[in-house]
Amino acid sequence: MANDWKSRLGVVFSTNTEYQYTTVQEEQPQTLSPSEQELRIWLDRKQRGGKTATVIRGFVGRDEDLNELARMLKTRCGVGGSAKEGEIIIQGDHRDRVVELLTKAGYRCKKAGG
Repeated sequence: MANDWKSRLGVVFSTNTEYQYTTVQEEQPQTLSPSEQELRIWLDRKQRGGKTATVIRGFVGRDEDLNELARMLKTRCGVGGSAKEGEIIIQGDHRDRVVELLTKAGYRCKKAGG
């Protein structure tokens, strides 16, 4: 059995030798196909020290798929960024390029306020 002590933090010790601890994992939503996704592309300057960032919101799916899409966009735009909490953040103003790339990949997307 793997050493999973980090997932058991906060569990009280049991003297029962046959006790089996089970961890509860969050259910991640199924990733929708690109044609079913409704993505919005924003330009954001808040809390970034005056620097602009392109933010893609509205992705529905697993974190692995979100990270893969973010990796593709960052590579094609030639910039850095991150993917977390259902958002993809691309450094700089790349809204036009991101819309073009997402449309070619089959996603429905459009520019939003910003």
